[in-house]
Amino acid sequence: MAAAGGQKRNAMQRTSEPKFDFLEELRVVPNVMIVVAAVVFVAAQVGIHWLFHRDPHPPNGDVQIAIGFFGGSVLAFFTLLVGYVNRDAKRRGMNYVLWTILVLIIPNAIGYIIYFVVRQPIRGNCPQCGTTVNPTFNFCPKCKFLLHPACPQCHRSIEVGATFCPYCSADLKMLAPEARS
Repeated sequence: MAAAGGQKRNAMQRTSEPKFDFLEELRVVPNVMIVVAAVVFVAAQVGIHWLFHRDPHPPNGDVQIAIGFFGGSVLAFFTLLVGYVNRDAKRRGMNYVLWTILVLIIPNAIGYIIYFVVRQPIRGNCPQCGTTVNPTFNFCPKCKFLLHPACPQCHRSIEVGATFCPYCSADLKMLAPEARS
């Protein structure tokens, strides 16, 4: 009985949404923005050093370094996020220029929060004709290919090419061969 539960859990993991891969998402950031973020980090170090140099009672050197590192890191991180939002909005079919401007002008990182709350899912391709489609579509708008087949008996979602429904065990070949596409 425990093995059946483990198999069920593994099957659900295979059919669920793809897992978040940090390195894959990091590759979305354009190389130009990585260079700009490095320049921003260095400029922050120089600016903070210049400010402390003008102060008649500056903190000790370790505190100056810590403040410079933290301030530069925060500014560089937000610079990288601008590049990420620009490319991510483009790959999701959203207005990338608008979102880039919004994250730049809305203060206190609220623009970033709004973007991550309202962003659309990443688009995929139709297996039949290759048209870019929204993953929530049931049919391809170009060729009417059934993107998310359902069991004709229990009407729950099934995998393409399934022989039996995993929910009601209906024989999909006998019920409706066209529903399996």
